[in-house]
Amino acid sequence: MNKGLIHVYTGEGKGKTTAAFGLAKRAVGHGKKVLILQFLKSRSKDSGEVVTARKSGINVVRFEGQTTPLFDPNADVKKLKATIRKAISFSIKEIKSNTYDLVVLDEFNTVLSCGFATMKGTRKVIEAKPARLELIFTGRGAPEELIGMANYVTEMRMIKHPFTKGVRARKGIEF
Repeated sequence: MNKGLIHVYTGEGKGKTTAAFGLAKRAVGHGKKVLILQFLKSRSKDSGEVVTARKSGINVVRFEGQTTPLFDPNADVKKLKATIRKAISFSIKEIKSNTYDLVVLDEFNTVLSCGFATMKGTRKVIEAKPARLELIFTGRGAPEELIGMANYVTEMRMIKHPFTKGVRARKGIEF
């Protein structure tokens, strides 16, 4: 039995979620069972990654009530924290189930960096990990403690992005 490792994709640049979805598709291509848990993502519309992941047999879960103040200034932070606590409990249960070979916690680093969750809760997620499970954390602002616990750390650095010149996110490219 192989030992599963911990990955962190972080940084200000584009591509963290895309990299995790790419690894998930690679794993499915080799017969592995994959779960992607998306924090802070809208449930109202699917991104291109979600559409292709589901077509590939990847289980993608988005949590209700996780609109962030970054996208909605009227978001209720108290309710958001409560939904994130529930989502973390759900994540731990799924990780402990030993059903999956690879689990992605998409935007979890952002949850941490925005103060919506703690490293104490994150350690519980990691402690729930069966030895063979590959665990991936994505999002901006991964804390140093999580980086220290990881086996792989990739930082996406923005050098240049059309957003800075007013180009909006494009379907099929940024989402």
